[in-house]
Amino acid sequence: MGVLSQVVLFPLAPVRGVVWIAERVRDVAEEELCHPSVLRARLAALNEALESGAIGPEEFDREEDRLLDLLERSGGRSPGGRARVSRHD
Repeated sequence: MGVLSQVVLFPLAPVRGVVWIAERVRDVAEEELCHPSVLRARLAALNEALESGAIGPEEFDREEDRLLDLLERSGGRSPGGRARVSRHD
């Protein structure tokens, strides 16, 4: 980058800094939300909701698939591959 472009773009430096910080905060938040232990706890809570009748089997299946996909992508697979939470259909 030349001296002239640095001078012209200098007023945007604070904006670029704020964008960089926002991206880092987003990355950390996504990492925490998709941590395997968090996802397993959400799966356990989902199973409890199904057992208590708070949600139906269709909603359980949809949310379970979503959480298991996130768990698989996060590298938090249980031994033996993609484990399913016990179903009560």
